[in-house]
Amino acid sequence: MVVEVDGHAGFCWGVVRAVDIAERTMEANGELFCLGDIIHNPEEIKRLEAKGLRTITHADLKNLGGKHVLLRAHGEPPGTFELARQYNITIVDATCPVVSKVQERIRKFYDAGYQIAIFGKAEHAEVVGLLGQTKGDAIVVKSVEEIDKIDLRRKTVLFSQTTMDKGGFHLLKEELQRRVKELVVASTEETAEEHFRAKDTICGQVFGRDRKLRIFAREHDVVVFVAGRKSSNGKVLFEMCREENSRTHFVERGEEVDPLWFAGAARVGVTGATSTPQWLMEEVRKSIEVLSEAPRGTAAAG
Repeated sequence: MVVEVDGHAGFCWGVVRAVDIAERTMEANGELFCLGDIIHNPEEIKRLEAKGLRTITHADLKNLGGKHVLLRAHGEPPGTFELARQYNITIVDATCPVVSKVQERIRKFYDAGYQIAIFGKAEHAEVVGLLGQTKGDAIVVKSVEEIDKIDLRRKTVLFSQTTMDKGGFHLLKEELQRRVKELVVASTEETAEEHFRAKDTICGQVFGRDRKLRIFAREHDVVVFVAGRKSSNGKVLFEMCREENSRTHFVERGEEVDPLWFAGAARVGVTGATSTPQWLMEEVRKSIEVLSEAPRGTAAAG
């Protein structure tokens, strides 16, 4: 049995940047407070905590005057920056530039009088930051089933949380376009394009992994998917992987690997989410090899 690590899996560029900013700040200052989990991977958080990272909540900000506080890749609403100024906190902004651009575009359309609809999960940290650009006035929907929350009598623009499924976004977009044509344009002089716009703001790097992940899953007898259980991107990619290979198993760390998963398997693949560090996937590979006494193998990236 050969065990291969997916060369296309692991940290996206935004996460690499956030971790790099955190590590450089800790080297310079010795300690750093992060507002929420820096990424949704408990093993990587443990590694960074050993270097001096401390995870905090918004309620802790009032006690951190004079300290450095990291804003993670997910971004934050404007209110967080206001609190930082109020409490004399130095903000270390590691917001992913892709997310920052979505925030900027949402502010632009909101200030122009548009109703903002966001395809995403209301409780997700990125969406909380996006909502903040509209003072909480945006409508969040996670599927076509929630489409009635959007008031189509108002001029509307649809955005997406950057880690959502592209297929789901386009289903929502198409249904909104259909309803606008039927319910609004028929009774006004507006065109559908004037009344409703859709901005596909799903991260291209995240989406670009879909096809490669599906190929990787099909090429292996068993797939072990490594991610934090709180990772939104991890849940989406795991389900995608399982669609292609029913023998796909989810783990957070190597200790969770079950040797019974590999009965009769010749090729095993290890892959993960955009918040999964490469070192952790390698540890899972080693755990599988210890259980199976398999030779080492690594899938080529490219």
